[in-house]
Amino acid sequence: MTTKYGDSRRATLVVRFEAGTLLLDGAAADAAIPSAFVWDRRVARWRAPALAYREAITELHRQQVPFLDRARAYDEFNFELKSSVEPRPYQREAIAAWKRAGRRGVIVLPTGAGKSLVAQLAIADVCRSTLIVVPTIDLMNQWYDILSSSFAAEIGLLGGGYFEVGALTVTTYASAFRHMERLGNRFGFLIFDECHHLPGSAYRHAAEMAIAPFRLGLTATPERSDGAERLLARLIGPTVFRREARHLAGEYLADYRLVRVDVELTAEERAQYERERAILRGFLESEGIAFGSLEGWHRFVAASARSERGRRAMLAYREAKRIALGTEAKLRALVELLRRHRNDRVLIFTAENEMVYRIAERFLIPAITHETPVKERRLWIEAFNRGDVTAIATSKVLNEGVNIPDASVAIVLSGSGSSREHIQRLGRILRPRPGKEAVLYEVVSRDTAEESISRRRQGHRDDDWRADWLPGR
Repeated sequence: MTTKYGDSRRATLVVRFEAGTLLLDGAAADAAIPSAFVWDRRVARWRAPALAYREAITELHRQQVPFLDRARAYDEFNFELKSSVEPRPYQREAIAAWKRAGRRGVIVLPTGAGKSLVAQLAIADVCRSTLIVVPTIDLMNQWYDILSSSFAAEIGLLGGGYFEVGALTVTTYASAFRHMERLGNRFGFLIFDECHHLPGSAYRHAAEMAIAPFRLGLTATPERSDGAERLLARLIGPTVFRREARHLAGEYLADYRLVRVDVELTAEERAQYERERAILRGFLESEGIAFGSLEGWHRFVAASARSERGRRAMLAYREAKRIALGTEAKLRALVELLRRHRNDRVLIFTAENEMVYRIAERFLIPAITHETPVKERRLWIEAFNRGDVTAIATSKVLNEGVNIPDASVAIVLSGSGSSREHIQRLGRILRPRPGKEAVLYEVVSRDTAEESISRRRQGHRDDDWRADWLPGR
């Protein structure tokens, strides 16, 4: 599709899309070149990232430069929502803020707050060929169902064995990265669900290789431990609207409580824990390594690889962590909590797969980890939603991207210090239901480094959790 701007008879400049970039042909020596373009000596042409399309076209219009736009290959549609669901006030506010920002930006809402409806409202507003990018195949299938029931439009899929481009298309981050070099000019609107994944070293190229002038990011937790969330402003747009779970609980989300359960290491576990921590502290002191940043952790990793004593210190770090996270006292606490909530749907979260399998074997509870086949995972989630099973043990794979609306209790036996993980796990149990009060239990080993992990995730800081296991206790 060729779109003409200005007087095409006078146009000498031609904007083209090539392999995830923009090319500018026909520029005279004294031509006004949009600022995003640089001279590519390899091909003797002006080139810019595809991401710069909106900026470049705006500059050409502002300077009243005649040009031909042969980059754009997306279409306009009349996307009318079939649904008569009335948006909640905060959803209307979110869309209004996004529109004021030029239809570019990130909207932050907790799990269960209706981010998918916000996306649908945006699609109906923009009315351009749209690509929705999600982190998992499961989420891709969920979005396919949502779009099919919401719009009378051709729905395409990229990923999971499909290569179908429709007026509305759903793909995974991995597939978007693979295909955007060829398809980056086919979409006028990009929606990045769980957009905190986007700044990853490879995934962000999917945003850079697309010309889409309209962009929307959705997430409950944009912050990343590497600080790369700052890139979202360039790739999608600034954060334009944010509401936390505490702002919506009781009216739009379930009321909830956070309960910390402290447990004691056994005498044998305590003695072993202190021995390992002493070995670790001794090595850190001898190497002059002070923690408080990711740099300190990297120094420890490097130093631990240079000597037998260093390797023993790393082993001590891992063993102390294993003891605190996997103490038998936590399993005894789990017995009491499962008894207390025998009539509720319970999700049990741990930091390590080993603990998941211990729980599954001891309590005959289904286990879901990254090793669980997709079909088996789906069967257990469906059984949980039906009430055929009332508890599931998992590590991290249920942190996001699953639909488990009847879960009302989360038991965190262990986890990282990441506020994102804490918010995601809380979000699993916040889907509203009449009379529902959700509760998240945090089971913490007393007088261990796990206490500082708990304090930090509750304080919504998102540094590297591993450093918490090194200083102090």
